[in-house]
Amino acid sequence: MLKVAALPDVPRWAVLAAHAVPLATLPSGLWRVALVAGLPVTAEPQRGAGEAAYILMLSLVSEGLALLTLGLVRGWGEVVPGWLPVIGGRPVRPLAAVVPAVLGATGLFAIMGWAFYAQAAGLGEGQGVTDSAAQTAVLIGCYAPLPAWPLLLVAVTVAYYRRRTVPASPLAA
Repeated sequence: MLKVAALPDVPRWAVLAAHAVPLATLPSGLWRVALVAGLPVTAEPQRGAGEAAYILMLSLVSEGLALLTLGLVRGWGEVVPGWLPVIGGRPVRPLAAVVPAVLGATGLFAIMGWAFYAQAAGLGEGQGVTDSAAQTAVLIGCYAPLPAWPLLLVAVTVAYYRRRTVPASPLAA
């Protein structure tokens, strides 16, 4: 059976959902790295060092943000790691994790909504990203998991908030 690290009182579904978030963002990041590496994943190769740096930074930042979801099921989401100066060892207030997570999910929903709208409205028609069926299949395959990110983030955030704020039932004791 797959063993994943998490706090003992975290529901298994929340642990699996939190670990699924970085996995959902990984294929699109790898697609962007392939683009910068010059692999034939688009109709036109990326140009310039500035564009390459932006694309790589986008991949690193998105994967880093996705990895932060793990904090909602692990100890460092409840107590700040001791190696951090000044605040290390202090408890994390629930809203200090919930508010950024909800804002992040809201931003992701907005970005996804815009992407779906732009596709449905035909914005950018004639400016094809790919020029072959294989490139299109790879692009879709790499970006298809991304809509799961905000959904999983919301689910894990709700579980975190409930676990950290709802008092234990007197019957459970």
